[in-house]
Amino acid sequence: MKSRDYLVIALCCAYSLLGKAQVSSDSIHKQQLEEVVVTDSRFQIKRENSGKIITLITQQDLKNQKGKTVAEIINTVVGVEINGSKSNSGQNLSYFVRGGRNRQVLILIDGIALSDASQISNDYDLRLLNADQVERIEILKGASSTLYGSGAATAIINIKLKTPSNKGLSLHLNSALGSNRTTKGNNYDVHDFRNHVSFNGTLDKFQYLISFGNQYTDGISAVASGKDRDVFNAYNGMFKIGYNFSNKIKVNIFGSQDKFKADFDDGFNKTDADNRLISFQNRIGVSSVFKYNKGSVSLNSAVNEIERNVQSNFPTRFKANNFFVDIFNRYQIDEAIFTVVGVQVQSNSMSNDFIPFGSSDFQENINSELSNFQLFDTYFNTVFQSQFGLSINFGIRLNTHSEYGTHYVYNINPSFKKDTDFGYIKVLGSVSSAYITPSLYQLFDPTYGNVTLLPEQNTTTEIGAELGIKSKGFLSFVYFRRNETNFIDFIDLGDYVFQYANISNKFLTQGFEFVSDYRFSDKLKVDFNATFVDVKDQLSFRIPKFKLNSSLNYQMTKSNFMSVTYQYNDIRIDSVYNSETFVNDDIQLDSYHLLNLYFSQKINRDKITLFVKLDNILDEAYQEVYGYSTRGRNFHFGFHITL
Repeated sequence: MKSRDYLVIALCCAYSLLGKAQVSSDSIHKQQLEEVVVTDSRFQIKRENSGKIITLITQQDLKNQKGKTVAEIINTVVGVEINGSKSNSGQNLSYFVRGGRNRQVLILIDGIALSDASQISNDYDLRLLNADQVERIEILKGASSTLYGSGAATAIINIKLKTPSNKGLSLHLNSALGSNRTTKGNNYDVHDFRNHVSFNGTLDKFQYLISFGNQYTDGISAVASGKDRDVFNAYNGMFKIGYNFSNKIKVNIFGSQDKFKADFDDGFNKTDADNRLISFQNRIGVSSVFKYNKGSVSLNSAVNEIERNVQSNFPTRFKANNFFVDIFNRYQIDEAIFTVVGVQVQSNSMSNDFIPFGSSDFQENINSELSNFQLFDTYFNTVFQSQFGLSINFGIRLNTHSEYGTHYVYNINPSFKKDTDFGYIKVLGSVSSAYITPSLYQLFDPTYGNVTLLPEQNTTTEIGAELGIKSKGFLSFVYFRRNETNFIDFIDLGDYVFQYANISNKFLTQGFEFVSDYRFSDKLKVDFNATFVDVKDQLSFRIPKFKLNSSLNYQMTKSNFMSVTYQYNDIRIDSVYNSETFVNDDIQLDSYHLLNLYFSQKINRDKITLFVKLDNILDEAYQEVYGYSTRGRNFHFGFHITL
């Protein structure tokens, strides 16, 4: 680190520890003590009673971050780095959680696992999701394959979409516009437009929600050396319909259609190019709950169809289909013991067509009849919560994969909480396993695929402690250690032949997370989190060893709110192709600081909220990906109307 970096960090820590003034219910409430969580056990329990350190991003948090994408919001969470979230809006996103990559991070929407079987990493693209559609987000780190299956090796990101209001008719309007420039540009013209409208309500036993959203952004080139204005244009539509047949039976039907167009440049030569990615998603499903005396039976099911078209000198199109069913029974044996027993079924398939050089017609590259797999999993989880503070969360899951047969994963998570005069003290530990099967592309692509690939296997150990202070906040510290085998990499076999293959090396990732969430008064609240992660060898690309986030949230009056946020990212290692040696060389990306400001004003009896935000106030120049643009100082202003 540079001396300047240490100085900025020291100042940030100083204001986090010494600031005294006034938080209210309108300030940011990440990991709020009175909040309940469901992700780690599928039961509603107080966050402070969970054996995990879980991050909650509440609806109020989201309201205080208007004008940001889902990826930008999640990128402030401890242990998380979403590479590409601060670049050109159409930039591909990489999810790094505790050193794990895209295929090791599982994204849920309303408890339903989402994936894209046509992606190399089988990961869901957060660019398809509109932040104005989101109610809250729970982030659970560590291996969670017991409850959620393959892919949940380093984190679960559970995104809960908005639900209908209790009114007969409720209308929500959101609109924001702002600049979109790099540090090299002097143009503060408006180049970013975001709009969202939602109609929802409850009529007796019937509930409904319909929402539409759009984002249009241009102004900067995808590559740093470019001069054109690459466009990102996204459309989102969603509906939810629910009916309460009785106090015990509820059925919901939901659906969504999402589409975006993203211009991109020549990544090989780092020059402007007239390329475009068009991604399209259709999603429909049913969720239902049947309650009985001491438990409930839940059904979550969805069909997801994704199509991606690459328009470039090498036109390509991908299609993926996913069918998901999860049936589970929650049962409370007594006041201390909770159990979940479930069955999960998945079916995934993909196809790929391309136009060969010199031809004008698409030809089949990967056939969906060959490129598919099915999963049939059974799982059991139990939570024991004693009256004297001991809690044990234990689970086991049997995976049955059409390509790889049976495999089991487990989770053991004991914790102990001691109530004190000032709040509570909690210590926790966990040992959990996960396995990640290769993607269909890695298996069946005729050029690069390898049908002999083995699943990656992970074992994660956690030790941590949390100190809760009544009505004020908490401090937490977690040490994590993950051992990984059968890592799948893209390797050079010689003579310019490349293929996906398992690496025989065993990889170790370890680190720690620190979180401080403290209210100094009814109006002032300070959040601080820091992550240190040590990732070995080729797994460390673009992952900062040290990352810090801090925010100061001030409720000036009942109607006025202001926040100042700061982020520090340590140096990272990227790679660049060497045209002389014909191999990739490592290159170091400098560390950087980002300082942001947000202000909101409520008017007309809180029915209208006006906001303005200023990002990267210091106009810091930095890179997330070598050779690609990042956003400099930019402003946004907008409004939210509730009727």
